[in-house]
Amino acid sequence: MLNESKDLRTIKTYENVPEGKLGIIVMKGCQELGRQIDWYLSKWRKEEPGALNKKPKDYVKESYVLDTETIRFGTGEGKGQINVSVRGYDLYILIDVTNYSLEYTISGHKNHMSPDDHYQDLKRLIAATSGKAKRITVVMPFLYEGRQHRRTMRESLDCASMLQELIALGVDNIVTFDAHDPRVQNAIPNNGFDSFRPTYQFIKGILENCDDLKIDSDHLMIISPDEGATERAVYLASILGVNMGMFYKRRDYTKIVDGRNPIVAHEFMGDSVEGKDVWIIDDMISSGDSMIDVARQLKKRKANRIFLISTFGLFTNGMDRFDKAYEEGLFYRLVTTDLTYMPEEFSDREYMIKCGMSKFIAYIVDTLNHDESVAELLNPYKKIEAIVQEYMGK
Repeated sequence: MLNESKDLRTIKTYENVPEGKLGIIVMKGCQELGRQIDWYLSKWRKEEPGALNKKPKDYVKESYVLDTETIRFGTGEGKGQINVSVRGYDLYILIDVTNYSLEYTISGHKNHMSPDDHYQDLKRLIAATSGKAKRITVVMPFLYEGRQHRRTMRESLDCASMLQELIALGVDNIVTFDAHDPRVQNAIPNNGFDSFRPTYQFIKGILENCDDLKIDSDHLMIISPDEGATERAVYLASILGVNMGMFYKRRDYTKIVDGRNPIVAHEFMGDSVEGKDVWIIDDMISSGDSMIDVARQLKKRKANRIFLISTFGLFTNGMDRFDKAYEEGLFYRLVTTDLTYMPEEFSDREYMIKCGMSKFIAYIVDTLNHDESVAELLNPYKKIEAIVQEYMGK
C-alpha cells in the first residue's frame, strides 16, 4: 500500500482572493460524487491557515451545494429551478450525462433519462440563473456528444454545437475529462475549455492493488487499442519510461452497422509483448468488444498480465462478456473511474479497480475559484514520478 502524500491544500493559501462566492450545483445522477467534492472543499477551507481572517464572507462553509431542482410535468416537459440567490456567485454545475438509471413519467409511462434529457436539464438550470451569477463553469466529465466530434460526410456536428450553445447561454468555462478529441474546443476558441486526464489516479490505483509490477521496458508495455488512443498511450509510456505499441482497426467500408463501418480485424504495430505485463488504455469502454479483442490478440502474442484501463466504464452491453473474458484469462484487471454512472453490481467484481476522482475535481474547482493556474493539474508528471519511485523503492 502506498503512503498517502501530505495534503498540501490544507497548508496552502492561494495568492488570489475569489471575487465570487463559491457555489456548486449538483444535478440529478451525480449526487454521491458531488457530496464528496463538497466535503473536500469544506474540509480544506476550514483547515487553511488564516482562512477565516483573510477571505471574504462565506469563504468557509459547511456546504457549498446550492438548493436546485429540475422538475418534469406530466407531458415530459420540464423546468429548472434554483431556490436560493446566486447573485455574484462563482457557480460550478456538475453533470453526468450518462446516468440512465434516472426515470421520469410521460403520460403515465416511465422513461429513462438519456444524455439528451440531462443536457436539456443543464440548459434549464443555466437559464434559471437569469444572468445573475458572476461566472458559470460546467463540470461535465463525459463530454456530451463527444464521440460526434467531426464530420466525415453530410452529418451533424453535435459536440461543437453543444459547446457553442452553452457559451451562448452564458457559460464561461467547460471542464471535462479525457475528451474523445480535445480539438473540438476549436468550436469555442475564445472561451475556457480544459480536458483533464486521470493518468495519476490510474497509476496510483494499479500500484495500490498490484505489489509485484516491474516498471521498465523489459517488463511493461503500454498499448493503444486504436489510432485515436495513441496520444494517451504515448503520454503514459513516456512518463513511465517504457515502450508502447498500437493496434489499428481494419474496417469494412462497404457496410454500415449501427452507424459505423464494422471492424474486420485489429492489426498490431510495435515491439514484442512476449512475457510482458501490458496496459491497454483508452478513453472509454462502451460495449467492450474492441478491448476484449485486443486483449485476445495480445494473449496470442504471449503477453503476460493484461490491464484494461479506461476513463469511462460505460459497459453498455453489461458485464457478461468481461466476466467470460476474465475467466478465460484474457485480462488481469479492469481499471476505470467513478466519473460516470455504474450500477453497484457492475463494480462488484474482483477484477475491477475503481479510481475515485472527487478529490481531483475538488482541487480543480478550488483552483479555478481562486483564479489560479491549472497547469500542474493538467500535467501531473511530478506526482506520478514520486509514487512510481516510492513503489520501486528508490
